[in-house]
Amino acid sequence: MSGGSGGVTGGGGGGGRGLTAAAMFAANLVLALVWMAMTGHFDVANLALGFIFGYLVLFLLQRVIGRSSYFHKTLLLLRFGAFYAIEVIRANVRVAIDVITPASRAHPGIVAVPLDARTDTEITVLANLITWTPGSLAVDVADDRSVIYVHSMFAEDPEALIASVKDDLERRVLELLR
Repeated sequence: MSGGSGGVTGGGGGGGRGLTAAAMFAANLVLALVWMAMTGHFDVANLALGFIFGYLVLFLLQRVIGRSSYFHKTLLLLRFGAFYAIEVIRANVRVAIDVITPASRAHPGIVAVPLDARTDTEITVLANLITWTPGSLAVDVADDRSVIYVHSMFAEDPEALIASVKDDLERRVLELLR
């Protein structure tokens, strides 16, 4: 983005880059609020509906306002939400089964997971997601930020745990944040 162009770059319609993802989100939110004002219903469901309609309007106007990563990031966020919800449900079931059944299947342990995440935001989001998943806890991050230490109730296969964190969770977090 160059000089005071108000967030829009490129020349005439559609050829150059458009608004930043943050600006598109703000525009989408404004459209959702306008929708609520026009319909006269001020509730969460109507805000969500307005947000969906605003998203569609902005998507259709890309040729006029320019392309934005907002649409790609939104789809990534929805996919990540579905992925993480399934992971949390799986982890809840696994922990519940272990708690309910007489014979414990837990093999607790701490595993060092090498990090591709580098920024404070990337590492914090990853650590929080690990901790919010039942049966796992982000214990510490190495001083050089190259490793995160994860405690898991089910660490019988440390390599599988590392692969799960790196290939499933960290990769998706980095796709969203970069």
